[in-house]
Amino acid sequence: MLPLTAVSSILKSFALLSDATRVRLLALLRQEELSVAELQEILALGQSNISAQLARLKEAGLVNDRRSGKNRLYKLESPRPKEMENHAHLLALLDAAAQELREAKRDQTALKLVRRKRQDTAKTYFDALAGKFGRQYVPGRSWKGLGEMLMHLVPQVVIADLGAGEGTLSQMLAPHAKQVIAVDNSEQMVAYGSKLAKEHGYTNLDYRLGDIESPPIKESTVDIAIFSQALHHAQKPENALAAAHRMLKSGGRIVILDLLKHSFEKARVLYADVWLGFSEVEMHEMLEHAGFKQIEVRIVDREAKSPNFQTVLAVAVK
Repeated sequence: MLPLTAVSSILKSFALLSDATRVRLLALLRQEELSVAELQEILALGQSNISAQLARLKEAGLVNDRRSGKNRLYKLESPRPKEMENHAHLLALLDAAAQELREAKRDQTALKLVRRKRQDTAKTYFDALAGKFGRQYVPGRSWKGLGEMLMHLVPQVVIADLGAGEGTLSQMLAPHAKQVIAVDNSEQMVAYGSKLAKEHGYTNLDYRLGDIESPPIKESTVDIAIFSQALHHAQKPENALAAAHRMLKSGGRIVILDLLKHSFEKARVLYADVWLGFSEVEMHEMLEHAGFKQIEVRIVDREAKSPNFQTVLAVAVK
C-alpha cells in the first residue's frame, strides 16, 4: 500500500498533467533543455501561455531553469534520492498522457528541427557570407558562374522537374544529366519549353503535359525528383509527394525548394498560389507521410524586401 505522501504526490501529478500544454512541455523538457523561444517554435503557442505554464511547473518543483547568454533554458528537474519513486510515477503518468495527444508526435518532429538548427553552425557562417556576396565586388565572381560550376557536378541520372514552367532549371540540367523530364500543366509552357529544347539541341530533355499530383512518369524510373517553387501550387501537396515517391527508384532523392509559411494573402492573386508556403514541420511531416526517409529541412534564404519571403529547402531519400 502506498504511503499518504506518495498518494498526495500522485494526485498533484494528476492535476498538473490535466492540462495538454503542460504535458507537451514536460515531455519536451524531459528530452532537451530548451528556451522559451524554442518552445514557442515547437508548440506553435504564444510566449505568455508558455511562460505561465513554465512558472507553474517550476513552482511545483518539476522544472528548473538557468541563464545562458540572453536566454533562460528550462529542463525537467532531476529528483532527489528520496523522491525517486514518486518521480517514476510522474514519468509513467506523463508517458500515458503524451500518448493520448496527437500533437505529441508533431512536437517530436519540431524538436528534431530545433536540435538541428542548434548544430548547424555552418549555416550561420554561410548566411553571413551570402549577405556580403551580392554587395561586395570580386572580379569574376557571380551567381551565374557559381550555378554553372555546380551544374557540372550533376551526375548522369534521370531527373524529373515537376511543375517546371517554361523549364529554366530543366534547360540548365539537361547538358549534364542522362535525361530530364519536365512536367507542367500549361500547354503554352510545355510548347515553349519544347521549342527551346529543340533549338538548343537537348535531345535528352522531354517536356510532358501533366499535373504534378499525377505526372505522366512511370513508377521507379527516376533518380531525382525536383519541385522548385511548385509545391505551393498543388491543390493537394501530399498527393504530389506521393506521386514523386512512386516515380523514384529505390534510393532516389527528392529535392524541394518552396516558400516558408507566410501571411502575404495577395500571393494567391498575384502568383496563383494555392498555399501560402509551408512550415518546416509541415514539410517534414508531409515527406514522412509520403514514405521518405533521411529527411532534412532548413531555411536557406530570406528576401530583404517586404514581404520578406523565405525559402525552405527539403531533401529526402526513398
